Amino acid sequence: MFERFTKDARAVVVLAQEEAARELGHRHIGPEHLLLALVQDAGPAGRALRGHGLEAHDLRSRLARTTTGGDPLDPEALRSIGIDLDAVRQAAEESFGAGALDAPPGRWRPGRRSHVPFTKGAKKSLELSLRHALRLKHKSIGTGHILLGVLHDEDNPAVSILKTSGVDVDALRADVTRLITSEAA
Repeated sequence: MFERFTKDARAVVVLAQEEAARELGHRHIGPEHLLLALVQDAGPAGRALRGHGLEAHDLRSRLARTTTGGDPLDPEALRSIGIDLDAVRQAAEESFGAGALDAPPGRWRPGRRSHVPFTKGAKKSLELSLRHALRLKHKSIGTGHILLGVLHDEDNPAVSILKTSGVDVDALRADVTRLITSEAA
């Protein structure tokens, strides 16, 4: 199937792997990692996502807190000794930037390649990207098709992140479809 992916779509899949393993220290590639890579894309997927207010640093920060089994800092334990983690996080981010208290990157080292498997959800998203390309009568799979594949399943973590970010998923679907259809014309 990857032979039908455009150069940019392949680059997004590679970036999702790098984000998952190197930046976040995760041992899998899920739809949420595809979403993080897509928001960095210069093509229709990235333009649509950024047009809906999404930014890579914010998504990366959310993923660092949500897909590693929760916040690595224990809010209840800190609250029991009089520390308000939300206030500490806000002050740290005001001083040092977004994600200042997030868990450090994983043990990925340059030159050391290890297999990072796709979750069932990521595989399904990539398979659905092919279906969306075929539905739109496109010969290749681009980044916009990958985004449509990710958005197709309402139950995956990427869609949950979008919804909690205040994104209208139906409007995002319509925007990316419009962008990829106009580019193909």
